Amino acid sequence: MLVVEDEVLVAMLIEDMLADLGFEVLGPAMRLDTALKMAREETFDLAVLDVNLANEQSFPVAHLLQERGIPFFFATGYGLRGLDERFKEVMTLQKPFEPHQLADAISSALPRRDK
Repeated sequence: MLVVEDEVLVAMLIEDMLADLGFEVLGPAMRLDTALKMAREETFDLAVLDVNLANEQSFPVAHLLQERGIPFFFATGYGLRGLDERFKEVMTLQKPFEPHQLADAISSALPRRDK
C-alpha cells in the first residue's frame, strides 16, 4: 500500500496502523515529485493520499492512480471542502482517525474479491 503523507509523525502512525492490519507499506512519499514517481513506477494495490504535501496538492497523484486503475482514498484534516471537484466522489478519511476507521476505508476502497 502506498502512503503519501508529508508529516513524519502522521506517516509513521499510518504505517504502524497498516502494519498492524497486515499490510506492507510502500513509502511514505512525503513530496509530490516522489509520490508521482512511486505512483508511476511501483506496484501496489491501494494508496492513502494526504491532500496537502508541503504546500502542493496530491491531485496529480490521484489522477495518475485513476489512469492506472489503482484504488485510493484521501486522508486529510480538511475533509471534503479541501478536495478538487474531480475527486468529490473519492472516499475521504478525516484526520485524526482510529485504526478501525482506516480498516473500514481500506475495505471500502478495495474492489471486492469473490472467494
